[in-house]
Amino acid sequence: MTSETLEREHSRPQSKWRYLFRLAPPVIIIGLLWSLADGPSALARLTDADWRYLIPAFAAVNLQTIASAWRWHRVAARLGQAIPPRRAVAEYYLSQLVNQSLPGGVLGDAARAVRARHEAGLGIAAKAVIIERLAGQIAMFGLLALAGTWAILTPGGLTLAVDQNQLLIGMLAFMVLALVVYVGLRFARKKRSARLGQSIRTALVANGAWFEQSLLSAAIVALNLASFTLCALATGTVLGLEAVLVLVPLILCAMLVPATVAGWGFREGAAAGLFPLVGATAAAGFAASLAFGLVILAASLPGLFVLFRPNIIRRPS
Repeated sequence: MTSETLEREHSRPQSKWRYLFRLAPPVIIIGLLWSLADGPSALARLTDADWRYLIPAFAAVNLQTIASAWRWHRVAARLGQAIPPRRAVAEYYLSQLVNQSLPGGVLGDAARAVRARHEAGLGIAAKAVIIERLAGQIAMFGLLALAGTWAILTPGGLTLAVDQNQLLIGMLAFMVLALVVYVGLRFARKKRSARLGQSIRTALVANGAWFEQSLLSAAIVALNLASFTLCALATGTVLGLEAVLVLVPLILCAMLVPATVAGWGFREGAAAGLFPLVGATAAAGFAASLAFGLVILAASLPGLFVLFRPNIIRRPS
């Protein structure tokens, strides 16, 4: 995703047929899950969700948004773009709201880069947005690699419990994850073609940036995992440490698939397919993922305040 791509995503008109095409996959997948993963049971879990867990899950998502905005602020600063922290937080909330509302998952980020172009040009603004998002993906995949290795090598590690009745759902999860890998590889090729290497080193590695970025990314990943785990608790599922460190990142990675709206459908398919691996039901995974999606949607609503109060993100004259 280059600066030209970001500008094109922000400026080109989006036909209603394109929107409908992007809306089809989550609707179809959730419809299939309703049948395969005992939808009525998942809905019962969701309606009986414990607010004592949903409230801290909501707080964790908001903290994650603020921390991500700070990471963007610091990445931009190292690339020579000055974005005040208050404006960075407001912009990030607005970006999250757009990404939660429209297909594709990048329109909010594209608009954020375009609005921030005045400080240092669209090229630097686009790189700051891309690198900040890339830092989050590196952290999540890094955790997944470390936790997966630990679970495999530890005696008595992650114990999987699978029966034949759950095979079809597991296959669905496998296809979702395979698609995520495919999208990730294409994303990496675009990064190479954009020649971002030097900017990535400047923003994430050089002059002590690696330490600051590692702390920020670790905190953001921990808040994401905590929020999903709390949503699972709210809907009646207790996840062990290994499940949190291995399965939850896999579920969250399904949200990277761009052919959907904010990960809906693909995330639920991954959760329904992976929860049985640790002895929970597919319905439990379905319910936990639905709760998590609703919490994220609710946590993006402060973006409405920013939308109707544009002076918050207006550059000082």
